[in-house]
Amino acid sequence: MRRRALVYGSAAALLTVAVVLAALGVGEQAGKLSDWQAFTLGVVQGATELLPISSSGHLILVPWIGNWHYLETHQDFNKTFDVALHLGTLVAVVVYFWDEIVHFVVAWFRSVAKRSIQTADEKIAWLIFVATIPAAIAGALGEETIETHLGNPWQIAINLAVFGVLLYIADRSAQDRKLEDIGLPTALLVGAAQAIALMPGVSRSGITITAGRFLRLDRDSAARFSFFLLVPIVFGAVIYKGLKHIVFGTLPAGWEGPFLVGTVAAAGVGLIAIDLLLGYLRRHDYTVFVVYRLCLAAAILLLIATGVKDATF
Repeated sequence: MRRRALVYGSAAALLTVAVVLAALGVGEQAGKLSDWQAFTLGVVQGATELLPISSSGHLILVPWIGNWHYLETHQDFNKTFDVALHLGTLVAVVVYFWDEIVHFVVAWFRSVAKRSIQTADEKIAWLIFVATIPAAIAGALGEETIETHLGNPWQIAINLAVFGVLLYIADRSAQDRKLEDIGLPTALLVGAAQAIALMPGVSRSGITITAGRFLRLDRDSAARFSFFLLVPIVFGAVIYKGLKHIVFGTLPAGWEGPFLVGTVAAAGVGLIAIDLLLGYLRRHDYTVFVVYRLCLAAAILLLIATGVKDATF
C-alpha cells in the first residue's frame, strides 16, 4: 500500500505540474506546438507506450484526428519532441521498478567482474541485455525507412488489428513459465519481436508480451519482462536521438515549454499505466486491449472509407 500511495502521489504531482505549466503557457510560442497539445501527446505517450496498444500509432493518430499539422511539417521539432516523450516514459519505468532495475544493473556488473553468471539476477540481466540487441540494430538501420514509409493511418489500422488478433491468440496459449525460467532462446525471440514494433500500430509492449505469451510465460512475467526491456531500448533511443537531433543538431525554436510539459505528463501517466496494467493482469486477460485495438482500427478505416479523413497524413 505504501508503494502504491507513493506511485499515485508522484503521478498526481507530476500531472499537476504539467497542467500548471500548460495553463501558464510556459515557453509557448504562437504558431508552434502549444503546451496543451504537448500535454495531450504526453498523456497519450505515457498510457500507450506501456499498454499493448501502440504509442507510435497513437502519436500519429491524435494529430491526424485533431488536424494538428505542426509536427508533420516540422520534422526537426517532431524528432526532438519524440525524445522528450520517450524520456518521460523511461522515467516512469525506472521509478516504478527502481529496486528491480538496481538489482539487475548491479548483477550485470558483478557478473562482468567475475566473468561468470552465477545467480538468477545475473542471468536475467544478461538476457535483457541480449534481447535488446535485435531491436537496437533494427532501429539504427531502419529509422529513416520506417519514418518515411510506415506511418500512414491506414497502415496503423492494419497493424493494430493484425497484431491485436495475435495478442488474443497468444494470450490463450499455455502458461507455465515465470521470469526466472527464461533462457537465451526465449530472450532472443522476444528481442527479435521487439524490432517489429518499430512499425507504428504494432506496439512495443504488445509484441513483446505476445511473444512472451507464445513462449509460455505467464501474464505477469511477460508484462514485467516487456517493461524491463523498455529501459535499455528507450534509454538507448533517447541517447542516440538526443545526440543526433539535439547535441549535434539544433534545438528548434519554441521547444522549451512543449518539451517540459510533454515529458512531465508522460512520466506521470506512465506511472499510473504500469500500476494499472500489472494490477489488472493479476485478475484478467488481454481481451480488453484486443477489443480496443480492433475498434480503433475499424474507426480509422471507416473515417477513411467515408472520406472524412485522408488515408495518409
